[in-house]
Amino acid sequence: MSGRYRQLAWEIAVGQYGYVRTADVVDAGVPRVELVKLARNRRLEHVGYGVYRFLGFPATRFDSFFEAVARVGGDAHLVGDSVLQLHGLAQVNPATVKVGTARRVRRTLPDWIEVVSDHGTSEDLAEYEAIPSSTVSAALMACRDTLIGERFAAAVDEARAAGLVTAAEAAELKER
Repeated sequence: MSGRYRQLAWEIAVGQYGYVRTADVVDAGVPRVELVKLARNRRLEHVGYGVYRFLGFPATRFDSFFEAVARVGGDAHLVGDSVLQLHGLAQVNPATVKVGTARRVRRTLPDWIEVVSDHGTSEDLAEYEAIPSSTVSAALMACRDTLIGERFAAAVDEARAAGLVTAAEAAELKER
């Protein structure tokens, strides 16, 4: 791989926790075959269909969230308690990362990724830490039956204090 292509792929990876998607690098002018060459030369790890990660890139607490969304692809985004976990709200620790999408996903995914059907509107979507997600307000609404009573109210208060929901959203959430 030419140094120029590797540099372009690296620049994309820096904003994506070390991950690059084939579509991202092709859009930047890097031929698909160059990713395969990087993986063969042990500079990239192939983690899933169309998803690679630069070896040696420092790990963060956001890696699994970004990887899950990247592996599902397309319109994928975090949903429900995974959004709350991303923000450290409500002390949730789900066993899987829940990824919503409106389309059917046929690719094989690891057990730690759970794909759910989600036909949410664009108003219910946001991007946090460069990871497509449901809004915190929508995630809280989705979890209202599992976060009961004071725990739900505390999560709404935490989200409000962190600036993740507006005062109006917080009031509406608590009212429901």
